[in-house]
Amino acid sequence: MDLTKLIASLPSGTFLSDTEDCVRYGSDWTKTPGQAGAVALPRTTEEVAKILRYCFEHSISVIPSGGRTGLAGGAVAVNQELVLSLERMSKMQAVDIHGNTLRVQAGATTQQVHEHCESHGLLWPIDLASRGSCQIGGNLATNAGGVRVIRYGMARKWVVGLQAVTIEGEILELNNDLEKNNTGYDLIQLLIGSEGTLAVITEATLKLTRFPKHSLVMFFPFPDPGAILNLFAEARKGPFEILAFEFFSKICLDAVAKKLNRQSKLGNTAAYYALMEVELTEGSKDAVEEWLGQMLEKEIVMDGMLALSDSEKEQVWGLREGITESIQATAPVKKYDVSVPVRKIGTFLQATEELLKVGSYGFELYLFGHLGDGSPHLNLVKHPETSMEKFGTDAAAFEKVLFPLLKNNGGSISAEHGVGLLKKHWLEYSRTPAELRLFRAIKKSFDPRGLLNPGKVV
Repeated sequence: MDLTKLIASLPSGTFLSDTEDCVRYGSDWTKTPGQAGAVALPRTTEEVAKILRYCFEHSISVIPSGGRTGLAGGAVAVNQELVLSLERMSKMQAVDIHGNTLRVQAGATTQQVHEHCESHGLLWPIDLASRGSCQIGGNLATNAGGVRVIRYGMARKWVVGLQAVTIEGEILELNNDLEKNNTGYDLIQLLIGSEGTLAVITEATLKLTRFPKHSLVMFFPFPDPGAILNLFAEARKGPFEILAFEFFSKICLDAVAKKLNRQSKLGNTAAYYALMEVELTEGSKDAVEEWLGQMLEKEIVMDGMLALSDSEKEQVWGLREGITESIQATAPVKKYDVSVPVRKIGTFLQATEELLKVGSYGFELYLFGHLGDGSPHLNLVKHPETSMEKFGTDAAAFEKVLFPLLKNNGGSISAEHGVGLLKKHWLEYSRTPAELRLFRAIKKSFDPRGLLNPGKVV
């Protein structure tokens, strides 16, 4: 690609071309091999527009890039494309205390947004383990979820305005931060979750909510996912608002203990564990304790702990949030963030474990995730004695039985991380031919030459 004229027209230091930089910006957390042809780091929406307009005129493919924490290969440059990183666009305006909104550039991290709003007692409620690295643009491009979806929903619910740039360099200012605007197609919702294949998100006006004043964390051991689901049904009727309802298997807890030296006060003896965080109203602590007593009487739970202090809550959450890091430090892994209707999650996980017993696979299954919104994470972790070739072959064989099972349960092949590069060939398990035809038509309308994040999604 010839970027000579473009480089000359933008401030010095806007572009990187060293091999080390191109490899770093051309890959993501999936470790899928990638390398950018060059990296652009604009500071304003106008610079983004100039870059995209040049690329359109010269037929240069562009990979929009945020924190690159996705697990679908959505930000990987597989053909040495130009990577457009938004990381230098991280400005945040003052919180609008009348509308409870915040205007931010796409490169601001989720954690920076949380900290910016905290002094106002307000929260952008999308919370992820990668909060210190993932960026708002990426959160919206993938319609991020995280641990509090059960309480607040996905990212798309918490946006009232969006600025984006098309591949032809046209700047779109969508919705003008209006709470109500019923004038035709909602382009904001079309761009959220489109994974940078339709336009590049440069700014967003985020909708905020009040920060939970009081919460406590409960941690329980269980023999199987079905038993956890029984507790969840009871919790839905409990004297509190559920903020998060997570689960993980013993092998995940073992990995956290071994790799991060984080220990559970309940020990590592149960097959599964559930973590529930709830929001308390004034004076409701006694009601929660009474509810817990009822759970013990009904034998819904047999053991557990209450975490009330910040340090106790951090200790319990550290077990859950350390799982991904621990697994990655254990062995090569193939990750699947799927979803099924909540009522089916127990039978789905049991059937998945049965599939593992049928075949002679060279990996172990690590299960964890968001039970409260039907989003388990399936991780195939290579056995030490298994070759990488056999691991790949076995994972492909497992997928051939896993995805029909997922489809039969009315599930989705991607709950949170999108389709990207790695899940594109599974899309037929979640989308009909008619839907895919419309996907392609929408893509062509926004990006007629197929230059934005080529090879991803469709």
